[in-house]
Amino acid sequence: MSVAGSTGPVMDRDEVDRALARLGAEHEAVETSLLALQDHAGRRLLEGAELTGVTKERWTAAEASIGLLWTCFDAYTDALRSARDIRARRRWSSREDLAELTELLRGESVTIAGGAVAAGTGRLSERFTLAALVDRMNELYASSLDLVVAADAVWSALPARIDLLSAELQRTRRLAHSVGVRPGEHPAGDDLERITRTLGALRERVVSDPLAYWVPARGSSAPGGGRPDTATYDREARALEDVRREIDAVLTVRQDAEARLVNLRDLLSRADRTLAEARSARGEVLAKIAATEVPVVSGPPTALQEQLATAAEYRRHAQWHRLSPLLEALEQQAEDELLRARESLTAVTAPLAVRAELRGRLDAYRAKVARHGLAEDPELIELYEKARRMLWSAPCDLRVAEQAVLRYQRASAELIGGPGT
Repeated sequence: MSVAGSTGPVMDRDEVDRALARLGAEHEAVETSLLALQDHAGRRLLEGAELTGVTKERWTAAEASIGLLWTCFDAYTDALRSARDIRARRRWSSREDLAELTELLRGESVTIAGGAVAAGTGRLSERFTLAALVDRMNELYASSLDLVVAADAVWSALPARIDLLSAELQRTRRLAHSVGVRPGEHPAGDDLERITRTLGALRERVVSDPLAYWVPARGSSAPGGGRPDTATYDREARALEDVRREIDAVLTVRQDAEARLVNLRDLLSRADRTLAEARSARGEVLAKIAATEVPVVSGPPTALQEQLATAAEYRRHAQWHRLSPLLEALEQQAEDELLRARESLTAVTAPLAVRAELRGRLDAYRAKVARHGLAEDPELIELYEKARRMLWSAPCDLRVAEQAVLRYQRASAELIGGPGT
């Protein structure tokens, strides 16, 4: 039966050997982790970087934690070596050896000096059992590794992407300049300047303060759980894509500007000819149709011609960024102008169309009367001649002529025996 000491029952030889084996395995695992942390690329970058902001603050604390971690490890190594030496004195350890080993392996046998390890306790040092010391080293290692992995993840993800986007930005700037898209002259030029400034500031801060762009994973306790914050980068990448589309549109204008200008001239010419036809038709209507309101036909829009001349000037001087929106507006206005001219012609010639319809109706009923053998009927002849004189004389009163056609139509229907229409 073991004798009880300050740490409880004295361990026997088997318990001591098992404890030494377990502590040895833990020592090896901690050493492997410490060496991996020491060689981690993120830690080396942090040591050599000019840090700012939250990263500088946290790395200062982490460096102290890593130093303390090595202090704890050295103390743990010394304690484990002492225990192994005591166990190696004799093949069969004496009771005094076992009591000493029990105190060393289970008791608070390790003292760590320094205020950091005993922060908030008011003590300048703290005593640990070997098991508690392993827990403390694990805590220090996890917090230090979390910072190192987070910084390394941001540095691995963002600067390279920013550099690629910046290279694309420079190509876009050169292309924009070649088509006249410049700051102060075109919104896309202003956007390129803003994107350039934003990306420069973003890269500078990412390099000096990577943890400002780290989003920890919710509910994750694993070191390095989280992701780089790419919101600013993503926004600028989308903005650059919008600018590229704008530049593409300007390039398209440069390629087909002449064809579009020719088409615009054709549209406006057709509109002018249609308006001229409408003005001529109005004079004919006023001469041939009586008691009819004929709408006034406006002249060709001089503003569109002036804008077309401006567009031609833009093309001659390769001001594609100005030509692009002007052409789009002119094309729509020219289409609208041609439609307005056609509607004006239709409105002006409407009385002539009504007269033509009445003439056609009168002749159609005359042919129907002839098919029924009533062409020589005196009453129908008189009604037909009266309607015909009205429709083929100038000026023609459409309202009176329409009534004459209706009378001939009804009389014909009565004689034929069908319903009037």
